[in-house]
Amino acid sequence: MRDGFAIFDTHTHIGTSRHSGRRCDAAGLLRSMDRHGVDQAVAIPFPVVDDYRAAHDEIGAAVRAYPDRLAGAACLYPFVPEPVFRDEVRRCREKYGFIALKLQPQYQALNPLSPRSAFVFETALENGLALIWHTGSGVPYALPSLLMPPARQHPGLNIVLAHCGGGIFFQEAIVAASFCPNICLELSTLTPHQAEEVAGAVPCHRLMIGSDLPENMEAEIGKILGMDLDVERKSWILAGTARHVFGVFGG
Repeated sequence: MRDGFAIFDTHTHIGTSRHSGRRCDAAGLLRSMDRHGVDQAVAIPFPVVDDYRAAHDEIGAAVRAYPDRLAGAACLYPFVPEPVFRDEVRRCREKYGFIALKLQPQYQALNPLSPRSAFVFETALENGLALIWHTGSGVPYALPSLLMPPARQHPGLNIVLAHCGGGIFFQEAIVAASFCPNICLELSTLTPHQAEEVAGAVPCHRLMIGSDLPENMEAEIGKILGMDLDVERKSWILAGTARHVFGVFGG
């Protein structure tokens, strides 16, 4: 809790990043959560790892050890053989109860408009998972607008646009959410005035917070607490939306 608000951080990482060399473990993540008043978090592998199964297993072990604090998301290279992709996502859901599937097109250059990408959306739906899609850096496949056609094709799939298009494409994310009711926006990396513009255009029950990295938690939480919003709308952004979309921790 923080200032009377429950906080659900929808974008954290556990594991070792091959592209940056960064290492985040469950103990370090939980220390950061405790320091900043974060009640729960979604833990996601980094987009480039040496062994995606091992990365999922590390997160799965953390979820089992702290089921009231952590939920897991799968993330793996989408160009492994399709049956391998589907089987691994199913394994994560069945063995560890993962609640989301993440794609990072900056490092996993999958075109969401291509018929060849349909298996990703289908896999999320088949397993009852939300789909988190990185937006912002990594264009063109990280453009928020490119998620509009698949969102319409799969109205039963909750799609979360991570980073809300970033500081450059956040208005595109507003448009995507305005036309697709199953698209939600995660607000990390936006400046406070950009986040306020998003909250003025998109209902707060479609918005959620994320930190991405532990050192960002204070800024991301403070950004929402400092917004000129009533208690109910802040509550949705800080925890309510995520609990509803992911169906965990009382959602």
